[in-house]
Amino acid sequence: MKIKEKEFEEIIAELKELAVQLGATIRFEKGDFKGGYCIVSDKKQVIINKLASTQRKAMILAAALKELGVEQMYLTPRLREVIDEMTEMEEK
Repeated sequence: MKIKEKEFEEIIAELKELAVQLGATIRFEKGDFKGGYCIVSDKKQVIINKLASTQRKAMILAAALKELGVEQMYLTPRLREVIDEMTEMEEK
């Protein structure tokens, strides 16, 4: 699937909404880190480097959703495909 740069903002918004439904807080922070899913004081959090590219932010969110258990939720086929593809890219 080819995703245009303009579509990444929309995808990020959808992924953020899913993360919130799964009980996670999304934080965009500056620093020297990649980002990802973690638990801080018993709270699920996804930390994303605010200086990362839009595509990278989507990849981090997709990988975090996999860890949060998005497989159990109903997703549109397109969104599921995006999550699977972003996760594969993140793992490489």
